[in-house]
Amino acid sequence: RYPPIILLLALLSAFPPLATDMYLPALPLLQREWQVSLVTANLTLVVFFLTYCAFLLVYGPLSDRYGRRPPLIAGVSLFIVACLVCGLADSAAMMIFGRFLQGAGAAASSAIVFAISKDLFTGPQRQRVFIHIGVIVATAPMIAPIIGGWIVTLVSWRWIFLLQALLGSVALVGVVRMDESLRPAGEPPTIGQVAASYLRLLANYRYILVLLTVSIPCVPAFAFIGGSADLYITRLGFSEQVYGYFFGFNALAFVLAPLAFSRAVRRVPLFRLMPLALCGMLASALLLVCPFLPMPWRLTLPMFTLTFCYAFCRPAGNNLILEQVDRDTGAASSLMVFGHFMIGSTAMAGFSLDWTDKLTTLAVMGVAAVAVSLGLWTVVRRWIVPAAADGGTAEV
Repeated sequence: RYPPIILLLALLSAFPPLATDMYLPALPLLQREWQVSLVTANLTLVVFFLTYCAFLLVYGPLSDRYGRRPPLIAGVSLFIVACLVCGLADSAAMMIFGRFLQGAGAAASSAIVFAISKDLFTGPQRQRVFIHIGVIVATAPMIAPIIGGWIVTLVSWRWIFLLQALLGSVALVGVVRMDESLRPAGEPPTIGQVAASYLRLLANYRYILVLLTVSIPCVPAFAFIGGSADLYITRLGFSEQVYGYFFGFNALAFVLAPLAFSRAVRRVPLFRLMPLALCGMLASALLLVCPFLPMPWRLTLPMFTLTFCYAFCRPAGNNLILEQVDRDTGAASSLMVFGHFMIGSTAMAGFSLDWTDKLTTLAVMGVAAVAVSLGLWTVVRRWIVPAAADGGTAEV
């Protein structure tokens, strides 16, 4: 049984996947209804993530100065309003504007949840909290597209955003009732202070290299999110409901992987598990172009194993990133999620282009991303092996 604070943090962390994955089954429908191109339709995804990334850099320093609750309340409130705007949209332009606001609101939850976790928990306990949150949050992308597919079929795509507004309202009640985890400094941050926080982080080469090592493997996962509706519904001809089941099956990897990691890490240190997971991603990406598997399984099965390997070490990777800083925790948390989603949204935008063979493109993106991450790992592992010897984050 999870404590209420863990459930609240998990719900807040689920805002981005809920705002994205529940909406995916409606993309081809909106593309036809508004008579826009796939690139324009996918702008509703890309704009969300770009705005989300930009505002991550704002909420973190604000939470370090004002405390965690005030900016979190403001962000969740904006998220609710944005959901209503999206639900009332009658054009692609209005939907893109609503998604802009939605990304700005959702950024507050992601940026501040990790900071709250570091306020309340330490060391191995915090890593376990990240794993628990990861398991709970993983159910969001698993069931969200299924719910979205049924909503599109039974009522209207507009109800997707009304449901998101309801979930946001539940989270808002929880945040209002939550105790402050950090005493507010009482002074508003100046532009110079905010810039100084990020400059210190950018100068922390260990933080930056670990951040890149952990985040770059997200490229094929985000590309799949952005292009899965087009692949399954438009190109393979499946219905919105069936697409939801395929996407939910892929998202099941996000549930199983952290559970498998929590068991494996008791016997094998993190500095050995991380390269194994990356090699698993590499093999899975190559299987995407295997001619012996028929469609849709040539897409579905390799993407499942690729997603599993990616999610396997992600919670511990988040903890490892934050272990590289002793101050500016809110800013470090924001920059961590910013880097992850900026890389991911770039991959999503690139994969949305009109590629002739999208499966081969997805495979190439996966192989390239994993190769870069493996190269970086040869550098950062030197800082993790000593931690394992000292009983640090690598062995918990």
